[in-house]
Amino acid sequence: MKPSIEILSDPEQLARAAAQRIVVHSKAAVSKNGTVTIALSGGSTPKRLYELLANADEEFFSQISWDQVQFFWTDERHVGPDHPDSNYRMVNEAMLSKVPIESAQVHRMLGELTDPNEAAHRYDSLLKKTFDSELPRFDLVLLGLGNDGHTASLFPGTTALLEQHQLVTAPWVEKLNSHRLTMTLPLLNNAATIVFLVSGSEKADILTQVLDGPPSQFPAQLINPVNGQLTWLVDRAAATNLTLQ
Repeated sequence: MKPSIEILSDPEQLARAAAQRIVVHSKAAVSKNGTVTIALSGGSTPKRLYELLANADEEFFSQISWDQVQFFWTDERHVGPDHPDSNYRMVNEAMLSKVPIESAQVHRMLGELTDPNEAAHRYDSLLKKTFDSELPRFDLVLLGLGNDGHTASLFPGTTALLEQHQLVTAPWVEKLNSHRLTMTLPLLNNAATIVFLVSGSEKADILTQVLDGPPSQFPAQLINPVNGQLTWLVDRAAATNLTLQ
């Protein structure tokens, strides 16, 4: 299925468009299954989205059945949950600590473990147990786009891109001199809905290469739901060079 691309005027409108999608997909999943499973991403772009969802004065807050949401993470840094670089910490501060959910609804990656491969194995097992499936299907996955074309922690040239069996892996990322924890392509591409959030003029070049360039040059181009929907929400600054304009 061809991806949908929506261009928003600025980061605020992008965040609001994403929040509305979360409301819509959450209602549909809860109506069908009694729960909604969402895999969250870190980074600066989705932070405003999380703040909007957690604001009781905004329209989105009351439209989400918070007690029926299960939160997961697409990737994590090899740090503890209180570390400034932690994806979990960012999401917790922006949203989770401000909404009516129980700790059992929050499934974070254990980035603090000394052995990142053990952390990946534990999250792999947690996913299979929680979903009661060897290949879980998320209702919604949020992803971002790095300046090098990476998404989640699937970086160019890393072994994680080749993984076909594990749901979660812990690749060594040479440019960062660090391990990362990340969901793998088979898991991500099994999602019902995947939404990329891309903002800022600094993303204009890579966004154009990913969407308009030759296929399979960047990890983000390998995101292609097997039986689901792919949407790109991008702001005007990031979309400057796209030919679809």
